[in-house]
Amino acid sequence: MYLDSAKKQEIFGKYGKSNSDTGSAEAQIALFSHRIAHLTEHLKLNRKDYSTERALTMLVGKRRGLLDYLYHRDINRYRAIIKELGLRK
Repeated sequence: MYLDSAKKQEIFGKYGKSNSDTGSAEAQIALFSHRIAHLTEHLKLNRKDYSTERALTMLVGKRRGLLDYLYHRDINRYRAIIKELGLRK
């Protein structure tokens, strides 16, 4: 599997407060970004995989919702996660 528990712990440790911090917005955004990148690569090879395309669209929406939440809640945390993940130019 492309996303095992060790990889999740690494993502949560890097972007969250600790390795077991799965609930913070930054950790969830980072995890969604990793999954989005993986699904995007999959869709480049399998153009007609419409169920994966729908899952990708839903993940992008979830990440956008979390980013909006963070933007309205704490602009500094929003700017930090955007810069770390490189989501904007």
